Amino acid sequence: MLDDRLRHRLYALARRLEEIDRQLSDSSTLGDICFYTALLQERSELEPVVETLRSYESSEADLEAARELSLDPDTADFAFDEMAQARKRLDAYGRTLRISLLPKDPNDERNVFLELRAGTGGDESALFVGDLLRMYLRYAESRGWTSEVVSSNPSEHGGYREIIVRIVGRGVYERLKFESGVHRVQRVPATESAGRIHTSAATVAVMPEADELDEVDLNPSDLRIDVFRASGAGGQHVQKTDSAVRITHLPTGLTVECQDERSQTQNKARAMSILAARIRAARLAEQQAREASERRELVGSGDRSERIRTYNFPQGRVTDHRLNLTLYKLSDILDGDLDELIEPLLMEHQVRELAALGE
Repeated sequence: MLDDRLRHRLYALARRLEEIDRQLSDSSTLGDICFYTALLQERSELEPVVETLRSYESSEADLEAARELSLDPDTADFAFDEMAQARKRLDAYGRTLRISLLPKDPNDERNVFLELRAGTGGDESALFVGDLLRMYLRYAESRGWTSEVVSSNPSEHGGYREIIVRIVGRGVYERLKFESGVHRVQRVPATESAGRIHTSAATVAVMPEADELDEVDLNPSDLRIDVFRASGAGGQHVQKTDSAVRITHLPTGLTVECQDERSQTQNKARAMSILAARIRAARLAEQQAREASERRELVGSGDRSERIRTYNFPQGRVTDHRLNLTLYKLSDILDGDLDELIEPLLMEHQVRELAALGE
């Protein structure tokens, strides 16, 4: 059941929805398109919450009516069934309402830069980066997101030493933000004649894209920008022009290189976007680390060096160490079927947030 404090907050949202509807019906509101658009956005967020509140109240009324019927022996059996169904609906609606009151992560709707790097394991680690890249791209495709390679450093024997992909779509960061960390693979490499299982690792970093570079104060005096000739595929163009760009953020030492675009201007703009995202991600990681030190019961620590998941090929299993969750469907997961891993992480996050809300 919802306590009085939560009801008070929900009723305030219902009143706010009524106020928005009054404002939207006022012809003068149309004169300010920015204000009008903001009201529509707020209304789209409030309406499902208020509708759920009304459904909750309707279920409360159903429960009370069933209780009255249960007092009559002729309708008691029917009433008890109705009471059970009403309680089930109340539990479901109540959880939805509590989740709706949780603070929104301002980054959830942002696009992301997905950064994959080979770790321990040499060539096998680079191949694993290629497997992870395919997994995330398949997942992005299944959700209707679009993706583009921003920067890549292929390995001589396949896979990538490093690759950065920009993923664009609704709720990208919300779904992928718990993927940051060390991903470990256990399998027999193709070059292993004795059939021994090798363990390799790769790191994943999911960085929300800044809407504007101004969100991160990139002082020109803090930047060292170097241009050089691009290497790798691209024909004669990359051999004759200094189109590649390297930007170093002097205060933090962060360095970004971009050479995949055809012009120096494009590479510089892309590198600036990645640098801004990395700085934002570093600040977010610092904040998470401070919070985690105070609440050790949280899933994970926010530390990207933490091993979060193991992909075991001989046993066909994937284990997420933060939840002690093991799924014996490795091939499906590597083919982009990630929801069975992502959903439990989102639910665990909501459980922690609900506990804090209760406190």
